[in-house]
Amino acid sequence: MSAERLAHNVFFQLKDNSPAQVDALVAACKKYLNVQPGIVFFATGPRCQELTRDVNATDWDVGLHLVFVDKAAHDAYQDDATHNQFIAEMKGNWASVRVFDSYV
Repeated sequence: MSAERLAHNVFFQLKDNSPAQVDALVAACKKYLNVQPGIVFFATGPRCQELTRDVNATDWDVGLHLVFVDKAAHDAYQDDATHNQFIAEMKGNWASVRVFDSYV
C-alpha cells in the first residue's frame, strides 16, 4: 500500500470560533502546512455553514485537506519543523481535532 497516495484530512473545532479566529487558523494552515515535500494537493477553509442536511457533520470549524505522494511523505510531514511550529502556535484554540487518513 505504501506506493499509493495518502489523503490526510483534518477537522478543527475551535474554542473561539469567531470569524477572526477561523481566518487566523486558515491563514496559519496556508503559511505552515503547504511547504513540505511530497504534497500533491493542498486545501483549507471554513466549514460551509449553508449545508445542513442530516448527514452533514457540523461540529467543526476549519478543514485541512492534503494528499501526499505516498505514506512516507505523510510521515515526514508529521515530523517537519513547520508542522510542529503550526501546532505550537495554534493548538491553544483547539477544542478538538479529528484526523481522517486514507489511501486514494
